[in-house]
Amino acid sequence: MIHRTTTARRTRRAAFTLLEVLIVVAIIVMLAGAGTYYFLQRLEDAKVGNAKVGAMTLSSACEQYYTTNGEFPPSLEALTGPQPNGGGAYFGPDKLLDPWKKQYQYNPQGPNNGGNKPDVWTQSPKGQPIGNW
Repeated sequence: MIHRTTTARRTRRAAFTLLEVLIVVAIIVMLAGAGTYYFLQRLEDAKVGNAKVGAMTLSSACEQYYTTNGEFPPSLEALTGPQPNGGGAYFGPDKLLDPWKKQYQYNPQGPNNGGNKPDVWTQSPKGQPIGNW
């Protein structure tokens, strides 16, 4: 009988315990959470960069409008329709939206650009202004 108990103790386990599985799952969840946080931060940074490029693109279109018509457009919407000189639209209305689906703001006097060109800007969800200056 002693031989049998000793043999039972020496038998190898064939599976993990519930505690071991829970610890591994907890570690995986923590790593996934940290990775998701950093991924979402990089995604937000990319949207800010995209908004800056959008503002610069709209600013360039305003300068082309000025070169063609002798004045800056009265609004950004003026860039999406037929032009006073008979030309076509510079681009579609979807280009007037920032990465957060809000419309870009426009000031033809351009106080942030020293009055040399119009201001085109938007705001990030955190309230950070993003413009062509």
